[in-house]
Amino acid sequence: MAELFSVKGKVVLVTGGAKGVGWGITNGYLRAGASRVYIASRDEKSLKQAADDFNSKGYEGKCIPLTANLATYEGVENLVKELEKREKCLHVLVNNSGNNWGAPFDEFPDAAWDRVLTLNVQRVFTLTQKLTPLLLKSHGGSEDGPWQDPARVIMIGSVDGVRVPALETYSYSASKAALHQMTRVLAFQLGKRGITVNALACVMAATLAAGKDTIVAGVPLARIGEPDDVGGTCVFLSSAAGSYVNGAIIPLDGGSLVAAKI
Repeated sequence: MAELFSVKGKVVLVTGGAKGVGWGITNGYLRAGASRVYIASRDEKSLKQAADDFNSKGYEGKCIPLTANLATYEGVENLVKELEKREKCLHVLVNNSGNNWGAPFDEFPDAAWDRVLTLNVQRVFTLTQKLTPLLLKSHGGSEDGPWQDPARVIMIGSVDGVRVPALETYSYSASKAALHQMTRVLAFQLGKRGITVNALACVMAATLAAGKDTIVAGVPLARIGEPDDVGGTCVFLSSAAGSYVNGAIIPLDGGSLVAAKI
């Protein structure tokens, strides 16, 4: 049974893998036996601190920091080139890096749309596109199925891309709804090539900070999500147990989306 949920020997890239949800995802993969987990963002200091911390825990695999500005096309290209130098293949890509912007409707700036949609949607597509050749090599490069162990792409979406958010985060909620739809489209297109694509609809940190008690009251499980909840779900999707899941938007919210409001 343990092997069913193992990612032993796999090579993983987690964008934004040094902080918050990303930290939990990185930790989950290392605990489950991943061989190498690359973490990437533009915050070099946080990347190094996180990698040093993970590598001091005695995990079998290693955490490797790569500095990259994922909001730019050049930054994505440079990250891909660096991975291609280091690895023959990539088993799992977790698109976690994201941006948010909150402001009242009458004051919401046009610049917020460029900043948030570029990182949260456009560059997610760019990185996935550029890394597809490396992902395909994880199962030998053959585009003729069936695939028992396909490559995996996991998008970190949001419940605010499913429901109407209480906070005025217009570009963020729109970006996550777009990311969910892109997940479905890519699941169809890349699934035919041996790559599954799924998304997790999580609760964003700003929402938790703005009203933790109110949120908990609306969650059937009566608690806020923990880093291990996200990391564990990513490990499931990347293991043999999740090999047949493709195109799913998985709410990771303790049931808040299905809680009765009236």
